[in-house]
Amino acid sequence: MRGFVKLIIGACLVMGLVMPVLAADPGITDTEILFGSSLALESGPKELGIQTSHGLMAYINYVNDEGGVNGRKIKVIFYNDGYDPLSCVQNTQKLINEDKVFALTSYVGTPTSVKAQPLWTNAKVPLVGFFTGAEALRTPFNRYNIHIRGSYYQETSAAVDIFIKQLDFKKIAVFYQNDAFGEAVKKGTEIALEKYGMTPRAYGSFERNTLNIEEGLKKIVKANPDAVVMVGTYSPLAKFVKEAKKAGLTKTFFHTVSFVGPETFAQELGQDNANVMVSQVVPPYTDPGYAQLPVIKKYVEYLKKYYPDDSANFVSLEGFINGMILVEGLMRAGKNLTRENFINAIESINPGEMDTGLNLSYGANDHVGIDRIYLTHIKGHSYVVVRN
Repeated sequence: MRGFVKLIIGACLVMGLVMPVLAADPGITDTEILFGSSLALESGPKELGIQTSHGLMAYINYVNDEGGVNGRKIKVIFYNDGYDPLSCVQNTQKLINEDKVFALTSYVGTPTSVKAQPLWTNAKVPLVGFFTGAEALRTPFNRYNIHIRGSYYQETSAAVDIFIKQLDFKKIAVFYQNDAFGEAVKKGTEIALEKYGMTPRAYGSFERNTLNIEEGLKKIVKANPDAVVMVGTYSPLAKFVKEAKKAGLTKTFFHTVSFVGPETFAQELGQDNANVMVSQVVPPYTDPGYAQLPVIKKYVEYLKKYYPDDSANFVSLEGFINGMILVEGLMRAGKNLTRENFINAIESINPGEMDTGLNLSYGANDHVGIDRIYLTHIKGHSYVVVRN
């Protein structure tokens, strides 16, 4: 048998053919590393997708301009999914099977990411950076999922602790998007309340990619809650807050998780922003206590350079950190890059090793880079920290 293999190899060499001993992973050439992303860019909560992609590319463009990583430039293919799970599945199939990407990055949304997760997992393709904190992408542990941010369970727990411990609220309701995203945050709120022997006083819901909040609003208003944990994107939630206040909930506090797109949410709220809180998973970049962090200074500089028409925002900052971790993994993996040693390289990142100013780290069984939650409230046109 060995002689037969040698004969075949010898014949190929005589004919001028090259037979590599091991086939390299897809998406890698001597000059390029190819990544892919599916996110909302033209429909649905497109601001979230646009901001995420701009933050990611602000860092990657800088790295490419400096010569790339180990002699290779990074290229990212972006496909619009409009926050639709089926479109995300189709995009993911195309990226893996047709475009032959090395890895995926910066997926936006729970229902989209959860639906497509089996595709990249079965293909053993890593995905770095999800703009979602859904537990379904974290439990059970998935080697091919690399997270940047804390979870929705952590975000809702931080808000509930404030409501009960500091504000002594007794009645907390949940207004949620009726899909996997909404269920994830709804469940997180229930777990957080359970610690205090409480359950949500009322539930209201609405359908994804709609502004049909009226039926859910009626159920919430009827309960007259002290606080409402909200789950959704910026437009329906801004409409909900405005209508809730018109209906009499003027003293009620409203909280939502980071996925909302904080700056766009604040813009749509306008003057109806009293008692509105948003939990953040990256540092509040305008706060004097965080503005001098190395990661914030780099983010502001590179965003201005590559996207001068963009204003700084939480979403693109998260995308920027996605890019930093992605590049760090590529650098550590070295010239002989594979998908598996790329994952191993990210797992080798210890606290303080990256020049960010954040307590950022990974491990073999820990694929969450930043665990910290920053609870903020709207003041004027910016967000102010409630609890550090």
